[in-house]
Amino acid sequence: MSSGPPIAMENGLQHDDNDVPVNKTTTFNGRLNQYFHTSKLVTNAELPLSKAASSDLPTPAPTPSIDPGPRKRKTQDGDTTGRETRPRERSKRRSKAPTPASPTTRMVTRSRSAPLASPSPSLPTPPTTATPPSQPTTPTTPSTPRNSKINSTSNSLLRDTIPPNLTLLLVGVNPGIQTGLTGFAYAHPSNLFWKLLHASGITSIRHPPSDTYRLPALYNIGNTNIVERATRDAAMLTRAEMNAGVPVLEAKVAAQRPEVVCLVGKSIWEAVWRVRRGRAIRKEEFRYGWQDEGENMGRSEKWGGARVFVATTTSGLAAGMSRAEKQAVWDELGEWVVRKREERGG
Repeated sequence: MSSGPPIAMENGLQHDDNDVPVNKTTTFNGRLNQYFHTSKLVTNAELPLSKAASSDLPTPAPTPSIDPGPRKRKTQDGDTTGRETRPRERSKRRSKAPTPASPTTRMVTRSRSAPLASPSPSLPTPPTTATPPSQPTTPTTPSTPRNSKINSTSNSLLRDTIPPNLTLLLVGVNPGIQTGLTGFAYAHPSNLFWKLLHASGITSIRHPPSDTYRLPALYNIGNTNIVERATRDAAMLTRAEMNAGVPVLEAKVAAQRPEVVCLVGKSIWEAVWRVRRGRAIRKEEFRYGWQDEGENMGRSEKWGGARVFVATTTSGLAAGMSRAEKQAVWDELGEWVVRKREERGG
């Protein structure tokens, strides 16, 4: 029967070599630790400032710096042999007790079960200023709509071109957004106005919208609108706006006396009909092209007024008629314009 491990005596107590001694500084893997079988409560006053603020739990006293000497290894015979596994200086560096860091830089790990302590005086937390519910906040400036500068009639850049005694006065519904911004009639690329003028022979070439103000000198043709307010679509206009534009248009025609007035769009003639008769035009009463002489615009005692030709809308948004159908209506007007130009030798 083999004998058990030797039992040593220390401070009058027997202990086995495999036991952890009581109140004895031991080394494990080169680090010094001291184990106590009794605990001591340490108040916050005895802890460094940062530790006292971080936790109210009891904390063991710091271990003094002790040089453990070379690490020893137990052999199979129970003897111990001395062996230094690392340089002595490195062992000393590891055995040094950590120097308490400044309260502002030391990081403290708080146990999940530990209650939160009050913030340390050395780490002031900036107060969070909340706006009282009753305190009015400064309203933010709303973003300016893209088309806000042309929402009123005074801000549309398009101007009438109505010199006296025109051969043809073209009357549109109202300026579109791009027309209002540029000041050129029917300026949107999808609008068929300039294409129809050229295809019907009213103009000898296809002019760009920037030639709006050259038409009177080139062809004795002018331009105006029944409503001056610019919108993305003529359908955005109210019936009241359209009706209010009729007497204004009549006054322009009476003052400048063009030979023919071309209404570019069915809705213009519908507004004229409502104002003159006090009711909407019936479906069987409407027709494109030349209207009766009794419907002349701008009539007075001294002047019989201008003939009215109702043309199709040229807007790219209007899909009620095909391009060929629109072209057929404009060709009828173009034939008259070409004949007049030949009569005048121009």
